[in-house]
Amino acid sequence: VCVSGNTSFVTWSLSINQLVVFSSNSVLCGSTLPTELYSYTEEPEFALNRDYFEEDFRSHGTVRWIELTVEEQRAYVMRLLDALEVTDRDKRLKVARAILYLAQGVFDECDTEVDVLHWSRHNVFLLYDMGIFTALLELLSMEIDNSQACSSAVRKPAISLADSTELRVLLSIMYLIVETIRVQTEDDRPEWIAAREAFKSELGSPLYNGEPFAMLLFTMVTKFCSMNAPHFPMKKVLLLLWKTILFTLGGFEELQEMKERGRERLNLPPLPEDSIKVVRAMRAASPPASAMELIEQQQQQKRGRRSRRPLVKQDSLDTYNERDPFKNDDARDEEEDPEDADSGIEGEVDPLDRDVIIQPPPPPPPLRPPTERVNFPKGLPWAPKVREKDIEHFLETSRNKFIGFTLGNDTETLVGLPRPIHESVKTLKQVSGEIAASFPLPNGEEEVEETPAEILYLGMLPNLSQYVIALLKLLLAAAPTSKAKTDSINILADVLPEEMPITVLQSMKLGIDVNRHKEIIVKAISALLLLLLKHFKLNHIYQFEIVSQHLVFANCIPLILKFFNQNIMSYISAKNSICVLDFPHCVVHEMPELTAESLEGGDNNQFCWRNLFSCINLLRILNKLTKWKHSRTMMLVVFKSAPILKRALKVKQAMMQLYVLKLLKIQTKYLGRQWRKSNMKTMSAIYQKVRHRLNDDWAYGNDIDARPWDFQAEECALRESIEKFNSRRYDKNKNGDFTPVDNCLQSVLGQRVELPEDFHYSYEMWLEREVFSQPIQWEGLLQNP
Repeated sequence: VCVSGNTSFVTWSLSINQLVVFSSNSVLCGSTLPTELYSYTEEPEFALNRDYFEEDFRSHGTVRWIELTVEEQRAYVMRLLDALEVTDRDKRLKVARAILYLAQGVFDECDTEVDVLHWSRHNVFLLYDMGIFTALLELLSMEIDNSQACSSAVRKPAISLADSTELRVLLSIMYLIVETIRVQTEDDRPEWIAAREAFKSELGSPLYNGEPFAMLLFTMVTKFCSMNAPHFPMKKVLLLLWKTILFTLGGFEELQEMKERGRERLNLPPLPEDSIKVVRAMRAASPPASAMELIEQQQQQKRGRRSRRPLVKQDSLDTYNERDPFKNDDARDEEEDPEDADSGIEGEVDPLDRDVIIQPPPPPPPLRPPTERVNFPKGLPWAPKVREKDIEHFLETSRNKFIGFTLGNDTETLVGLPRPIHESVKTLKQVSGEIAASFPLPNGEEEVEETPAEILYLGMLPNLSQYVIALLKLLLAAAPTSKAKTDSINILADVLPEEMPITVLQSMKLGIDVNRHKEIIVKAISALLLLLLKHFKLNHIYQFEIVSQHLVFANCIPLILKFFNQNIMSYISAKNSICVLDFPHCVVHEMPELTAESLEGGDNNQFCWRNLFSCINLLRILNKLTKWKHSRTMMLVVFKSAPILKRALKVKQAMMQLYVLKLLKIQTKYLGRQWRKSNMKTMSAIYQKVRHRLNDDWAYGNDIDARPWDFQAEECALRESIEKFNSRRYDKNKNGDFTPVDNCLQSVLGQRVELPEDFHYSYEMWLEREVFSQPIQWEGLLQNP
């Protein structure tokens, strides 16, 4: 799906599987076009960048940029690099705009959007090779530390685009460099491939004041949220931060490869499946009906217009429904939420209408021809799994029943148990995906591999809670369900113009721009948090746990539920975009006249990829926070998340439905028998689409975890383990309680001890003083200490 003016039509039924590729790869790569980098209010600055470039470029000759040789281009970039070091702030800004014009693809010399992207890629690699990024980094640090600009912005009653001009130009160039170099294409030159690896290593290494580049951007986020720098352009900062972490740590494909290499290193069996490929083969299920639809159906029955449809298999029903994304199934095939309506209206016929003549059913609508039918895999999509805890519980129950005592956490001893129990344990161990969590420290030291994730975690650790709280503050301010408050942070500093609109058309355009601006911020934050959680979990489980706990303590769970407590179908289908103003379409084609009708119509897409992507990311974050955490799962129940999540099932997209069903599954046992009875279609969808865990009585409510919950005790125990991990691994002044001890007698006696040179002269005196003359009470060794 193009995000420029040439927007292609993609029907919902075809895009169901294609969206999985988009959703999984967007956290990887997102859009390759820099469309979302610029606000619509920044459109006049494109011509300004061009004018500054041509003013300087024409003074050195009349040849066009695309006609120069590579050596001539390098010589001109070197002159621009020298000009960046001048002390005059206005001159530096003009030079930076000229560099931005080069990074944007010298669009005034191009005829098509493809040409703009081609020259943008060529120029970006040239700029990086000449050292422009390092020079921009120094200028960015100067702007961040500019106390005069910060104090001036704090005193201003209203912040506009003009207050962040220098920062926006610098961040735009750096974003284009990072994103362009990150994305690999088939026609990349060998020197570009080498430059990509060098730049990736440079961004992920502590080369910038002893910290990775991402830490500078995190500092900008916290400084903005603390109200000390309200003029920072947060959208550009968040986009650059997301793409920087995506580039240095890797996307989902790199994560999958790292998982496979790690399992091979530990001699573990390979993963049973690739989750992205499994979800790609899924299809969406029919969404549950709302109470209003059921009431309307009952009224139709009373008016005698009820018609019966022949029984259709669920597969055919879903295939038929995929033709229209916003058409729900007939209410007779749907379920209702007991919280939404009374149970008496579901499919019942009014006794007064029993004599009404029912018209014969119309012929069923023709299905798609066999050549167009999508082939979906048969059977369950996921291989079942089991936890080590489940095996221990199974053996504990079996031993109590057959031999009358237990052996604790021992899962190997099967003496005295019947043969069927032996077979059951063997089956459970075959699908168990866990490994032992306790590893001895070799020779009393822990070897920590300096991976990009490890370096980033080490940089974030001192102020981790501040970073998490700042990101959630921005997410709350950008959420569509948030209400404007006087004490909330202003995230519109880089979208509001200096002069407010005076016409209806200008107001409509600004309104679309503001909504689009918020959607992009939500997209960047959700993708960023999901990436951090996944990479830290792969690097070390306690790194994942501390980030998760900070998110939970900062009320991330109710924040995400509040985000979904809206008309999610309207959010998914929002059209907050103006295609003719998107870059690079707006700089290549002639600008048509904008009207109120064209603005209201939006683009030609039936739904918004950006918002759908954000919803999936937030659902995945919520899953990671609550998985195997009893107290956090109970938070979902306490906040009454079931009806909120059930409404999200109306979005007929397989990946989004999968993560909604996962969240419903973990709390099903606590929702009561009546809820399960009234939501059998949702229960069936959980069975069909979510991975099965052996010995998991999620559908019956008689699990051992259905117990009173103590949130504080569970979180404190987890926090204690996390602090021990951080102290052992990162505390330079190690506490003696956490210092590894070598208990091997041969190892201790075999160590070489360095003695002073004159020790052998006084060796006999030392023996006499320290050994022979000291009385030894051997009886004391036999007494209890």
